[in-house]
Amino acid sequence: MATRSAAITRAGESTTTTGGRRETPVREAWALFLELFSRYRPRMLAIQGEYGLKPPMVFALQELDDPKPMGKIATVLHCDSSNITWITDRLEERGFVERRSDPADRRVKLIALTDEGRRVRDEINARLSEPPQELADLAPADQRALRDILRRALESEA
Repeated sequence: MATRSAAITRAGESTTTTGGRRETPVREAWALFLELFSRYRPRMLAIQGEYGLKPPMVFALQELDDPKPMGKIATVLHCDSSNITWITDRLEERGFVERRSDPADRRVKLIALTDEGRRVRDEINARLSEPPQELADLAPADQRALRDILRRALESEA
């Protein structure tokens, strides 16, 4: 980050000043995480684009281990139902999903992955699971430490 300035020591913890604002270590860590993600974003978009997909379409595919009502997908993706209709139409055109009637309530439409949709989703996931070079270049001990810290952070929310 080009705007970082000198570290300030306070009670044994360092903080940095960014644009005149003091940053705590956790805020700085989060900013660094976002910077790394933004560097990786073009690669993610390029991989998704190779399959003719936009991010919301990939997010929908990620949610479809089992058939789900369109309304539930809208809730998970935090979008309007009309957006899910558009997403479903595009995925269906590509042969990645199919609409089904819910056996419990035929008024409800379920979205289900096709075999091709599962294959494409799994292929995208495999390609996106390759870490950015910035992480791959870290020493193995640093990679393990980063993994362990992130795992603890995620487990604390469970």
